[in-house]
Amino acid sequence: MIDEPDEDSDLVVRAAGGDEEALRQLFSRYRDRLKRMVHLRLNRRLSGRVDDSDVVQEAFLEISQKLPEYARAPQLPLFLWLRHMTGLKLAEVHRRHLGTQLRDADREVSLHRGGLPEADSASLAAQLLGKLTTPSQAAIKAEQRIYVQEALNSMDPIDREVLALKHFEQLSTSEIAQVLGLSKAGAGSRYLRAIKRLRDILERIPGFRDL
Repeated sequence: MIDEPDEDSDLVVRAAGGDEEALRQLFSRYRDRLKRMVHLRLNRRLSGRVDDSDVVQEAFLEISQKLPEYARAPQLPLFLWLRHMTGLKLAEVHRRHLGTQLRDADREVSLHRGGLPEADSASLAAQLLGKLTTPSQAAIKAEQRIYVQEALNSMDPIDREVLALKHFEQLSTSEIAQVLGLSKAGAGSRYLRAIKRLRDILERIPGFRDL
């Protein structure tokens, strides 16, 4: 049995039974978090061609059909199941638009459960450098982006994924542990190691504030 907030459990039961208002409330509650995940993991070659909201909407259509099955025997907490289903839809969008290009060296598939598209170094570098906001900081952004991307590539892929899950998707340590198939203590240790490595990288960038 998966422990869920009472309000979530009630919405799932009602939505699974055909209550459209409950389904709308459920999707509204988690839409922004799911869009953040899609934005981070959407292949950069699809920028301008695929909208984050469209991917989430496609996922919701499929989720609404499979919600009764989930409600009968939940194997994941609700948000992680929604995230998993949305990630599978994102992978389908990648295949639809990129086809055999997915065999290239972009490392599209991450190590964590479900084969979701990876938050690659280019996406993470763009997110990190997005924090540089003053004119002097903005002036170095383009030049430093490649440097940051290469530095992130030097990190262990799981450590890089932990950073993506914690800082950009804002998952809890318990959620990260479930996504990566680690113990909670193991996920915490991975995060501490990864953030130390990341700070070592960012300290070399003039004007960049600590996370």
